[in-house]
Amino acid sequence: MKRLLVLFTFLAALSVTQVNAQQGGDPQARMQRMKEQIKPQLMDKAKLTDAQADKVIDINFAMRQQMRQLRDLNEDERKKKMDELREDINKQYKAIPLTDDQVKAVNDFFDEMRKNMQQQRQQGGGNGQ
Repeated sequence: MKRLLVLFTFLAALSVTQVNAQQGGDPQARMQRMKEQIKPQLMDKAKLTDAQADKVIDINFAMRQQMRQLRDLNEDERKKKMDELREDINKQYKAIPLTDDQVKAVNDFFDEMRKNMQQQRQQGGGNGQ
C-alpha cells in the first residue's frame, strides 16, 4: 500500500511539474518551444535558412521580453517605444543579413501570428478559459 501511495504521489508531482513547465517555464524552455513550433513555418513563409530563422527567433524573443517592460507606460510613451523597438529589430534583421523582402515577410509572419493569438483569446481559446 505504501508503494502505491509513493508511486501515486510521484506521478502527481511529475504531472504538476510538466503542466507548470508548459504554462510558463524558464525563458530558455519557452524559446526552445517557440523554435520547435514556428521555425518551419517561418522558414517556409519568409524563405529563410535554418540559421537565419534561429537568429530571427532569437531577436523576436528578446524583443518580446523588452515589450513586456512597456506595459506600465502610458499609451503615447508605449507607442513611441514600440516604434523604436521595431526600428531596432528591423536593423537587427538586416544585419543577419536578410533582404528587404525577407524582413517584410518576417514582420508579416509575426503580425499574422499576433492576430491569430488575439482571435483565439477573444474566442476563449487561450489561457484555459
